[in-house]
Amino acid sequence: KSTGVSLYFEHDDDDGKGSQPHLINLIDSPGHVDFSSEVTAALRITDGAMVVVDCIEGCAVQTETVLRQSLAERVKPCLFVNKVDRCILELQMEPEDMYGRFRKAIEDVNVIIATYNDALMGDVQVAPEKGTVAFGSGLHGWGFNVERFAKIYAAKMGVDKEKMMKRMWGDNFFNAKKKTWTNVQQPEGCDSPLPRAFCQFIMTPINQLMRAIMDDQKEKYEKMMGTLGIVLKGDDKALTGKPLMKRTMQIWINAADTLLSMICTKLPSPQTAQKYRVENLYEGPMDDEAAKAIRACNKDGPLMMYVSKMVPTSDKGRFYAFGRVFSGTIATGQKVRIQGPHYKPGGKEDLNVKNIQRTVLMMGRSTEQIADVPCGNTVALVGIDQFLLKSGTLTTLEDAHNIADMKYSVSPVVKVAVKVKDGKELPKLVEGLKKLSKSDPLVVCTTEESGEHVIAGCGELHVEICLKDLRDEYAQCEFIVSDPVVSYRETVNETSNQTCLAKSPNKHNRIYLTAEPMSDELCVAIEDGKCGPKTEAKERARTLREKYEWDENSARKIWCFGPETEGANVVVDATQAVQYLIEIKEHVNSAFQWATKEGPLCEENMRGIRFNIMDVTLHTDAIHRGAGQIMPPTRRCCFAAELTAKPTLQEPVFLVEITCPQEAMSGVYNCMNLRRGCVFEENPREGTPLVQVKAHLPVAESFGFVAALRQATSGQAFPQCVFDHWENLPGDALQEGSKMQELVLATRKRKNIKVEMPKLGEYLDKL
Repeated sequence: KSTGVSLYFEHDDDDGKGSQPHLINLIDSPGHVDFSSEVTAALRITDGAMVVVDCIEGCAVQTETVLRQSLAERVKPCLFVNKVDRCILELQMEPEDMYGRFRKAIEDVNVIIATYNDALMGDVQVAPEKGTVAFGSGLHGWGFNVERFAKIYAAKMGVDKEKMMKRMWGDNFFNAKKKTWTNVQQPEGCDSPLPRAFCQFIMTPINQLMRAIMDDQKEKYEKMMGTLGIVLKGDDKALTGKPLMKRTMQIWINAADTLLSMICTKLPSPQTAQKYRVENLYEGPMDDEAAKAIRACNKDGPLMMYVSKMVPTSDKGRFYAFGRVFSGTIATGQKVRIQGPHYKPGGKEDLNVKNIQRTVLMMGRSTEQIADVPCGNTVALVGIDQFLLKSGTLTTLEDAHNIADMKYSVSPVVKVAVKVKDGKELPKLVEGLKKLSKSDPLVVCTTEESGEHVIAGCGELHVEICLKDLRDEYAQCEFIVSDPVVSYRETVNETSNQTCLAKSPNKHNRIYLTAEPMSDELCVAIEDGKCGPKTEAKERARTLREKYEWDENSARKIWCFGPETEGANVVVDATQAVQYLIEIKEHVNSAFQWATKEGPLCEENMRGIRFNIMDVTLHTDAIHRGAGQIMPPTRRCCFAAELTAKPTLQEPVFLVEITCPQEAMSGVYNCMNLRRGCVFEENPREGTPLVQVKAHLPVAESFGFVAALRQATSGQAFPQCVFDHWENLPGDALQEGSKMQELVLATRKRKNIKVEMPKLGEYLDKL
């Protein structure tokens, strides 16, 4: 998974001060869609991102995911266009075609950046002439950006570097006869079109050198090396062919130098970045001590640090807490307040005050011990792993709020149940599950009421890797894994056909509710937090009124969201002049949390249901309307309201992106049709025989999909699956023998609940 490393790099800015030392904290995170949670964890504690794009395939689905996450976190992106060596050697492309291909890739990235841009960061679009795009080959270890060549040519031609950089990209052509620059490809007086400056000055030399070495034209490449000042030392002189080409390119245009100097010059330092990121990072008010400290990024200020993930150490079962210091200095033996995600300022819950045993720097695989780490750097801490679950805030301020938790772009929808082969090893498995949920930012390990242990991940590959870790690392015992199952959500299709009534156990209180569906856009907005419980109430009411056509009163009177106080279900108070209503609000809310967590159909979460409290009749004595009298009827009434409003299930749907040659398309369509998938767009990639297909595929059908697709297309198609949205299942759950009812009953059987449809009579009371 992702690893962190701290590098020391000296960079010369050409401002006469000589080379300045820089400290760069890098975190490398995996690119596969199933691990986008690792990317989120890394983005929280970094200020800039280097996005790698394949120059032949262009933007993939995960490029968009990664860029969307980084712009939401206000992390500034830089671009690296990879696999240029394939253009030169495999595809034998002309420089002009390469330029077209690069420009297409860069434009795709800029379209995504423009879509999710944040006004506070200013214009963060990448452009080669700004020096924010590098080209190269990661495999061979060489890379360049336009700035690098502009420096060389600017010295030669006697112009300044900035001017030269603008000339090196876009429609600029150098007329060698007249020694002038023009922006027309074929000016008058020229018999052939001029080569583009980017091609003539940058791509052609690289092209010639690489091909000369590969074709073994000794005097040609030795002459070129002489003029470029490439000196081979020692054993390198004996190399020929590909190894020589790699070595030469590494000496001439080293990827590491290019990338590090790009990071130093183009990406912001912590002092600049924290000024505009503090609003996203910090939950509390923007003018208290902690927020000011983060903004100032002062190493003598109070300590504020965020731990974004747990890294397993060499001794089994212990973790380093890896994170970033946002203000102050963290030192060995320091006493800090460890605040978990549920901590509220002034409260005691989720708070530990402990000493830090050691602070270490992460250096890839190994670690270096260090006495203290000032703000702006990443650091790993020893000895606090048992007080944190996955992430948390460390501070020395008494009244500091938390640094906000991370928003994941995917949700865990694929579940497997595990049970041990040998009953004696159950404690091992339970311990192992605890450690597993620590080590991965996204995985959710729960114990069902039936006693089975369930692991939820966001895709087949993710769950597979979690199980492998569990078997080899954390539990070290054999266990049996059930077939993967999918979590559904319960929802309604129309408004309840009657106002449902439920009475309290002592028959003195009555609650009248109806249920109605909410639009899908609104559900997504609540889950993203745009209309969620943490937004400002007046703003939320205005959005609901203008965008989603709620009426004024109900938009203001949202009592609560659920499940977990932040899901996409709401209770709206639609009553008129009821006495004592405010006193039962808390009880109704907690009953609603309980009801939405386990719905009536098959104990899955509810989603997209709006419950309207129509009327309440309460007893005058406070003692007869306590929690015990209000909660059970509220829950039963919610269930009855759902069952009278055409209840259905929603299933999760993957967005699948498939890259494959045109002739393999029939296999893709066959495979999709067998699995209820639907293809909704096809883009041929220009200049390649490949087609990019986007399709929606239900998660329930996605198990073994990758293998089946590879079989159907004899290994030519590459699928990538990302969780996309929830979709209502067709059919009626309450109709005998329908597909939907079979699904509900199968889920109930799996969960050990009695295998029959819930009866309305159990929940609905008569007047």
